[in-house]
Amino acid sequence: MHSPSAQHPPLRRKYGDLDYVIPTRDRKAVLAFFPSIGYEANDRFNTMQGDRRLYFFDGQNGKQVDVFIDVIRMSHVIDMRGRLGHDGPCASPSDLLLSKLQIYEMNQKDLVDLTALVLDHPIGKGDEAIDAEYVARLAAEDWGLYRTLQLNIEKLRHAVAELDVDAATITSRLDELWTAVEAQSKPLKWKMRAQVGDRVRWYELPEEVRSPYQPD
Repeated sequence: MHSPSAQHPPLRRKYGDLDYVIPTRDRKAVLAFFPSIGYEANDRFNTMQGDRRLYFFDGQNGKQVDVFIDVIRMSHVIDMRGRLGHDGPCASPSDLLLSKLQIYEMNQKDLVDLTALVLDHPIGKGDEAIDAEYVARLAAEDWGLYRTLQLNIEKLRHAVAELDVDAATITSRLDELWTAVEAQSKPLKWKMRAQVGDRVRWYELPEEVRSPYQPD
């Protein structure tokens, strides 16, 4: 919905899954809603992680639904509390960007989605832009998130070069975003963790329930 480029080749793909973020207060309603429209709850997954994430599957149509509660927790944590009250069905471009870039083991599907997102949204303020100040602030609060963003933006640069898209625009926007991240003041705790660097793992590897990439 945020990225018209995703509706056309080479960025159009099949969508086997839907991701949602909800506040805790909507958890009970969601647990009732998806089974009512034909989705089966993954009871094992929902029992173990249901306070922060729910999973449903439509076996007849091969569709899955991933519901994050309050935060998007993958390799890192993106706190969505206070960011879900705006108009419209989608999270902001900035939060959509972070939801993908925070995944340490990104796949081709993530890279294609990120390409469309950055291509269709300038760096700036407002509902249709990527807020570099917001991204920079979160990266300055958590060296681990910063490091994963750094690695994944580099992966995205390489992926863009292999696609038939406006690579110059995307690269320019990534440069502008990363300049803001680097310019943001970092606290002492961040700097101390940066000294340790990659010698200690800085990311989580969440249980994989995502569907594979399928070009359309």
